[in-house]
Amino acid sequence: MDIAALIAQYGYAAVFLGALFEGESVLLLAGYAAHRGYLDFAALTGVAGMGAMAGDQFFFWLGRRHGQALLLRRPAWRSKVGHALDLIRKHPVGVILAMRFMWGLRIALPIAVGLSDVARWRFFWLNLASAALWAPLVGGAGYLFGALLSTHLAVLHRVEHWVMLGLVVALLALRGFLHSRHSRS
Repeated sequence: MDIAALIAQYGYAAVFLGALFEGESVLLLAGYAAHRGYLDFAALTGVAGMGAMAGDQFFFWLGRRHGQALLLRRPAWRSKVGHALDLIRKHPVGVILAMRFMWGLRIALPIAVGLSDVARWRFFWLNLASAALWAPLVGGAGYLFGALLSTHLAVLHRVEHWVMLGLVVALLALRGFLHSRHSRS
């Protein structure tokens, strides 16, 4: 099985799983794959939006249900969460709509919103709106990047599968490095 077949077979599942957490890198690569014809752009943005929304709803629920216990186990988070809660109290709509675009905070902010007094249905609808903006914007950036590469690098088609695989490996390594660095602090 070649890489194109793997992308076609598992691409949407990878996008959904990536979007559950911080899926920008996965969605950018998937946008590129959509430009190359391996994935359908509309399906890709729908799957990414659903994954992002489901992830944020879960982390909101986690904050609502277990947020105080998490803070007791991780006292170092208290000041950061306190700052986030101040921001959420002052600008709940803006924070919820923008949180998906704040790289590195996609898990922390829904947990903090869960700790706040934002109603769950208000969070749901704002989260839906945010996901509906985020998925086509980030996926579209990957698609446009693919279009730019295609027009300027005709030789890319011979090595594109290896480039995509290299980018996935590099992004996973970077994510692992950042995660291990963040978890130590």
